[in-house]
Amino acid sequence: THRPSLGSQAVGLWGMNVYFFKLFNIDYVYILTLDLVKERETNLKDGIGGDSPERERGGPIGKRHNNTSSDDDVTAGKLVAFSLSLLLLLHISTVIWIEVLQGSTIGATFAFYTAAIVGIALPLSSTAWIRSSVGICLHRALELVNPRCFCFSSGMPRAVPFVDVFFADAMCSLSKVFFDWGMLWHLALHYPNPVPIDLEYIVIPSIAASIPYLIRARQCLVMHSIGKMKNDPRRYQHMLNAVKYSTSLWPLLVSAYQKTVDSESSKQKAETLLIVLFVINSTYSLAWDVIMDWGMMQNPQNFTPECAGAPAIGAPTGTKQQTCAKAVLRPKLRYGALASIAILICDTVLRYSWLLRFYEKRIFPSPDVYILSSQLFESLRRALWNLLRVEWESIKQKKAAGKDAAEAEQQSLDATEAEQQSFL
Repeated sequence: THRPSLGSQAVGLWGMNVYFFKLFNIDYVYILTLDLVKERETNLKDGIGGDSPERERGGPIGKRHNNTSSDDDVTAGKLVAFSLSLLLLLHISTVIWIEVLQGSTIGATFAFYTAAIVGIALPLSSTAWIRSSVGICLHRALELVNPRCFCFSSGMPRAVPFVDVFFADAMCSLSKVFFDWGMLWHLALHYPNPVPIDLEYIVIPSIAASIPYLIRARQCLVMHSIGKMKNDPRRYQHMLNAVKYSTSLWPLLVSAYQKTVDSESSKQKAETLLIVLFVINSTYSLAWDVIMDWGMMQNPQNFTPECAGAPAIGAPTGTKQQTCAKAVLRPKLRYGALASIAILICDTVLRYSWLLRFYEKRIFPSPDVYILSSQLFESLRRALWNLLRVEWESIKQKKAAGKDAAEAEQQSLDATEAEQQSFL
C-alpha cells in the first residue's frame, strides 16, 4: 500500500509549486492555458468548436491570480491539507483492513481508493474545488489519447497544448503508480485465489508503467509532423525528445525480463545492461532538462574563464556571482541565481538516485522502503523541475508575444504605406 501515498504526496508537492508561483508572482494558470485560449480563438474564427479555457479555471491548476478569492480557488494551503488528509486516510484504512479485519494488502488498497472516491463525491461545499479539479484532470487525461488529427480528411494535426505536455510529464514521474494499478488489476482478476508467478504477472504491470512514456513520445511525434508540414527547421528537436522518452522504456523492458529468468548468470547480464540503460537515460534526460526544458546553458561561449575565476579585488562578490550565473544559465532568472543553481544541483543528484541500488541493503531496512524512497525522490525532482519549466515557458511566451506584436505593427505600417502609395 505504499504506492497510493505517492499520489497523495504529489498533490502536496504541487501545493508547494503553487506557493512559490504565487510568491514570485508567476501567473502559472495563464502560462498553462495560453495555448488552449489561442486554439479556441482560432477555432471560433474558423467556426470550429474547441476546448473552453473557462473549464480550466477550477481544475488541477487553479484560477488566474487576482485580488479576489472564493471557495472554488485552488490554493497551496488547500492542496497541502488535502494531501495530508489522503495520507491519514491511507493509514487508517490500512490499519483497519489489515490489523482489525485481518484482510489482505490488495483489499486495503481498494478500501483506501473506495473511501477516497466516496469522500470526494459527497456534495459538500468545502470539497467542491476537489471535484472540479478531478473533473479537469479527467478531461485532460482524455485529451492525452486524443488523435489530434483529421482521420477522414486532409489537414494539419492539432498542436499539443503546453498544459497537456506538462500533464503527461507529471504522469511519467508517477509511472510506478501505473505499474501498481496494472498489478492491482491483475490481482483483482485472480482474487481471492493466489496469483501465479508467470510472465503475465510481470508483463501487465510493465505495460501499464510504460503508458505515460508512450503518450509523451506520441505527443513529440505529433509536433514533429506539424513542424514538417510547416517546414520548421527545429522540428528535429521533437524527434530527439521522443528518443529521450524511448530511453525510459528500455529499462522497464529489461527489468521485466530480469524478473522472468532463473539463472544467476542471466540475471547478472540483465543487471549490467540495466545499469548501462540507466546511465544513458539519466544523462540524456538531465541534459534535456537543463538545455531544452529550462532554457539554460544554451550558449557554450558563455562559459568564460572570467566566470570560473576569482572576483577582482574590490569587486562585489554577489554581483559577480549573479552576472556569471545569468551568463552561464540564462539572462532571466525569476527565482534568482542561487535558487536556480540549487534546483539544478538537486535535479542532477535526483536524476542519478538509482545509484542507491548499490547500497540498498546498507541504507534501507527492506526492499519496499527502497522502492518507496526512490519514487519519492522522483516526485520531489518533478516538483523542482516544475518551477523552472513553468518559468521558462513564461519567458518563451512573452518573447513570442513581443514578436507577434512587432509583426502586427510592421503589417500595419506596410498597409498604411500601401494606402498612401495608392492615394498618390
